Amino acid sequence: MEPSQSVNTQVEKPKRWKISYVGPGLVVAVAGVGAGDLVAALVAGADFGLMLIWAVILGAFIKYILTEGVGRWYLATGQTILQGWRSLGSWVSGYYVIYVVLFGLIYGAAVTAACALFISTLFPVLPVWGWAIIHALIGLAVGWFGGYQKFERIMQFFVIVMFITVVGSALFVLPSIGELANGMVPRMPDGSFLQTLGLISGVGGAASIPYYGYWIREKNWQGGSWMSVMRLDSAVAYIITGIFCFALMIVAYQFLYGAGISISGNEGLVTMAEIYGERFGSVATWLLLIGFWAAAFTSLLSAWNGLPYIFTDFVQLLKNKGKQSNRDISEKDPAYRAYLLWLTFPSMLFLFIDDPVLLVLIGLAFSATILPFLAITLMLLLNSRNVERQYRNGVVNNLILGTIVVIFVVLAAIELYNSF
Repeated sequence: MEPSQSVNTQVEKPKRWKISYVGPGLVVAVAGVGAGDLVAALVAGADFGLMLIWAVILGAFIKYILTEGVGRWYLATGQTILQGWRSLGSWVSGYYVIYVVLFGLIYGAAVTAACALFISTLFPVLPVWGWAIIHALIGLAVGWFGGYQKFERIMQFFVIVMFITVVGSALFVLPSIGELANGMVPRMPDGSFLQTLGLISGVGGAASIPYYGYWIREKNWQGGSWMSVMRLDSAVAYIITGIFCFALMIVAYQFLYGAGISISGNEGLVTMAEIYGERFGSVATWLLLIGFWAAAFTSLLSAWNGLPYIFTDFVQLLKNKGKQSNRDISEKDPAYRAYLLWLTFPSMLFLFIDDPVLLVLIGLAFSATILPFLAITLMLLLNSRNVERQYRNGVVNNLILGTIVVIFVVLAAIELYNSF
C-alpha cells in the first residue's frame, strides 16, 4: 500500500520551541485517565500505601511506548494505523473494527453511567440514567459539530480542572519525600501481584491509544521532521497520566491505608470523596467529585471523537478495496456521524438492563486483548520494510513490546486458573 496523503496539502515544519506544539498528548492524558484508572490507583493506595508507585511509573512508560509507536508509524509512512493493520491482513483491521463496534455499544453505557454517578451526587435533581442520557447527548453534540481543534481546547481546559481538583486534593495531604521515594523502589508486597500487573497494564487505558495517530494527523504533523515533537507530546501525555494516578494513591494512602475500608467501583470514588470531605469540609468533597467527574467526562469525549475516526477509516478502506483513497477522514463524513449515532443511542438501552448479557461479555473479552494486540501489531509494523530503517524499532522497543505481551499472557493464565 502506498503512503497516503493527509487532507492538508501544506506541510508545516516544526519551529524551535517544540513544547508549544504539545496538544494531542494532553488529549491522550485526560482521555486515558478514566474512572477505572482512578479506582485502580485508589485501591492500590488503600491496600498497599505508596509501595506500588513504581508500577504506575512502569505502566505509564509502557503506554508511552505504545503511543509513540502509533505516532511513529503515521509520521514514518503517512498511513493511518488502520491502514497498517490492513497491510498485515484484512482480518487484522477487521478484528479491531469488530471491537470498535462492540466497544462503542458497551462503553457508551458504562462511561455515561460513570459521569452520571458523580454529577448526580453533586446535583441529585435527576436519576442516574437521566444524567447519563444528557452526557451522551453532549458527547454527540461535541463530536458532530466540534471538530478536532475545538475538541482539543475543551480537553485542555479539563486538564486544568483535573490538576486543580485531583492533584490539588493530594497536595493537602502530601507525604514526605522519603515516603514517595520509597514507593519508587520496585517490590511487591504479599497479595499485591494482581494489582501490580493491573496497574502496569492499565494506567492510561489502551483503548484510546490508536486515536493518537488521527489526532496528530488533524494537527497536520507529517513526516520525520515532526518525530521529536511527537515524542515530546507523547511523553507529556504519560507524565500527566502518572501524576493523576499518584495523586489518587496519595489521597487513598493518607485516608484509607490500614483503615480496613473496602473501596471498589465508581461508588468507591464517591465514598473516597466523602471521607476526604469529613476532614476538609464539604467544599473539598465537591472538588474531588468534580475531578472524578472530569476524568470520566474526558474519557467520554475522547471516545465520541476518536472511535468514529477509526470506523470512518475502515469504511473508506472498504469502499476503495485497498486502493488509494483521499483519506478525508473528518467529522462531516457520513460514516463518522453514523458511528456517533451508534455510540450515543443504542448504548442507552444498557442503562436500563441490570443483568449482564452475552454482548457485554464478548465486548469485555475483546477489550482484554487490545493491549497485546497493539503490542504485537506494532512489533510487526515497525520492524517492516514499510518503515525507513531510521524509524524502525530498536532492541529496547521490541523488548518492551514483548514484555507487554508476556504480562497479558500471565494475567490471562491467572484469570483462567482462578475460574476453575
